[in-house]
Amino acid sequence: MSQDLTQWITEVRTLQRQLADTQKERDQAYNSAANWRRLYETEARQRREEAAEFQNQIDALQQRLDADPSTVLEKDSDLSTVNSLQELQQRLDGLVQQCQDLTQKLQAEQAAHAQTRQTLTAALGDTFDALK
Repeated sequence: MSQDLTQWITEVRTLQRQLADTQKERDQAYNSAANWRRLYETEARQRREEAAEFQNQIDALQQRLDADPSTVLEKDSDLSTVNSLQELQQRLDGLVQQCQDLTQKLQAEQAAHAQTRQTLTAALGDTFDALK
């Protein structure tokens, strides 16, 4: 009888230790998930702020263009100094190239944002899977 009682007490203590270890692992997983969520939210907030800033810049440029297209052209490419159609074509080619470069940079930024979102979402999902 005494041996049975000792065995039960030992088993209960073992189970209590396992429960404590499991609870500790669960708490660590919750903390990890919270950290990933915080990182994702920070990244998302930064991207939203950048997008809003870029949109404001686009709106300001659009307003300048709508208000007086000639001043934008003069400021950006002083066409009054163009002496030939060939020079005009070269300036136009330069502006088209600049537009393409800016478009590529924007697309690269969008791709980087999508990759960051995917990575953080996958990490968050892995963390939640680890909780189960």
